[in-house]
Amino acid sequence: MSDSKIVVIGAGSAMFGPGTLRDILVHPALHGSDVVLVDIDAEQLQEVHEFGQRMNSLAGAECRISATTDRRQALVGADFVVVSVAVDRERLWKLDFQIPLKHGIKHVLGENGGPGGLSHALRNIPLLLSICRDIEELAPDAWVINFTNPMSRLCMAVARETRLKFVGLCHQIGAGYRIVSKILGVPREQLRLRAAGLNHFTWIQDMRDLETGDDVYPLFWEKLESSERGYQPLSRLLGQMHGLYPAVGDTHAGEYIGDAWRYVGTEGYDFARHARSVKELSQKVRAVADGDVEEAQAWLSKTSGERAVPVIVGLKNDENSYEEAVNVVNEGAIPNLPDDAIVEVPAIVGAVGVQAIQAPPLPTGIAALCRRQVAIQELVLEAAVSGSRDAALQALALDPVVADMETARAVLDELLAVHAKHVALT
Repeated sequence: MSDSKIVVIGAGSAMFGPGTLRDILVHPALHGSDVVLVDIDAEQLQEVHEFGQRMNSLAGAECRISATTDRRQALVGADFVVVSVAVDRERLWKLDFQIPLKHGIKHVLGENGGPGGLSHALRNIPLLLSICRDIEELAPDAWVINFTNPMSRLCMAVARETRLKFVGLCHQIGAGYRIVSKILGVPREQLRLRAAGLNHFTWIQDMRDLETGDDVYPLFWEKLESSERGYQPLSRLLGQMHGLYPAVGDTHAGEYIGDAWRYVGTEGYDFARHARSVKELSQKVRAVADGDVEEAQAWLSKTSGERAVPVIVGLKNDENSYEEAVNVVNEGAIPNLPDDAIVEVPAIVGAVGVQAIQAPPLPTGIAALCRRQVAIQELVLEAAVSGSRDAALQALALDPVVADMETARAVLDELLAVHAKHVALT
């Protein structure tokens, strides 16, 4: 039985809280843990808490599950803090996408790069750092596991502004597996990819068939050439140009490419589909909370696919387990990126922490694209921490999605005016 205390902040989110809680409850190594659910939405939090109590009983996990809107109360003595938070995410993201379009900025997603990425970061960095200040005071030895976007920018904030142990996790390498599996016509379980770069901008450096051990990159290029031209056209072009294929899919890679819209379009995130998914998931959570045993068993029969629990178990039990994609301080893991950059690379997870596995240097062109993003991230962090409008403007002017300085100034002015309640720069 575990004696760990796991705090889940943002647990009221239907897309994050129930899945994370289920992953904890079904893993034998975490049975008996103290699990504290935290959210500012008391009603949604209560629903997830009831869901958790039902699942805990059916799973025989013997965890002690509690819920509170007071994160400071929750954090005392925590061993692990899993964080997925955002300021009014969907509503403000829509504005972050629409406003740049008005100014002629053709972007493809508006979440992690471009003006939208700036806006997201200016809202979420102060929020995450405020949580981290509480963790430093109340649970200074805890591991922080961050899921909040923009991942690289927020992890850079934690690395440079706190003393905490942290790791950022993202499932986007799964897109690389789906793409490679489709092109090669083999099950993803038969493949092993190794990718390195920045979050949502990683590049496949090694591609293997697990059954034979063979390098299947040459076959991938051959089959890609004869495959459907309309499938992942931006990634196809980037792969042909740089010699490595992106591991993240067109829309995410496109946030860091100036003319990605030519290949991806400017439709942006499908908020309507997301809303339907949230509604459907919420109904299932409510059903379990109300005592639907069949639905609960369906939940218990699988895991979310997210990596928070495997990382927690690896750290706790010194498993030296392999993780395909973690966001950590570079410290030489990618030799031709800055040592203090936040990179996404494979790692070994054990009692000594999350140890990045050394990757080969990135091709010169890819490294240059990544280094520009690191410089932008640094400016965004400066703006978020110091309140510098000049740093924010410089970040936009440097961004490949923004055509010129006057457009950068105009879009920044409107974004700051619209988001004045949440962001104040001088």
